[in-house]
Parts: sequence; C-alpha cells; structure tokens
Amino acid sequence: MSKQTYPLKLPASIKEAAARLAKADGVSLNQWIASAVAQKVGAVETAAEFFKRRAGAADGDGMAALLDLVPAREPDPGDELPASWRK
Repeated sequence: MSKQTYPLKLPASIKEAAARLAKADGVSLNQWIASAVAQKVGAVETAAEFFKRRAGAADGDGMAALLDLVPAREPDPGDELPASWRK
C-alpha cells in the first residue's frame, strides 16, 4: 500500500480528544486518524451507492406525476405551511 503525507491542522480540542481515544485503543494518533478517515470514506461511499441503487431509474417526471394525484383541497388543521413559506 502506498502512503502519502498530508499536513493536517486540527483544533486543539479535537486533536486532544483524538489522541486520548488513540491511546485508549493502543494505537498511534496517525493510525487512529487514518482509520477514522477510512471509516468515514466507506460510510459516505456506501450511502451514495445505496441511494443511487434506491433511486434506480426515477426522475423528476415520475415525482410530478405522483404529485398530480394529490387532491386539490385545503390542508388538515395543523398541516398548513407557515405564513413565511407562503407566496
């Protein structure tokens, strides 16, 4: 595995917390941060793939057709838009 360096600037409080957690895990701060970044990358990429698969071939036209099925009537009490949202 190739490695690259990256100068990372963290707020002191976050660096101290990360150092404390790394020590509790018995690993170096560098190893702990690399693991945390890898975990975040995996979560974001997994979520993006999930939503891409979930959307399938959906498009805005399908949503517009669905909204056309909603009956034209006043909202139930308590479901009104806030006054600041109204045109």
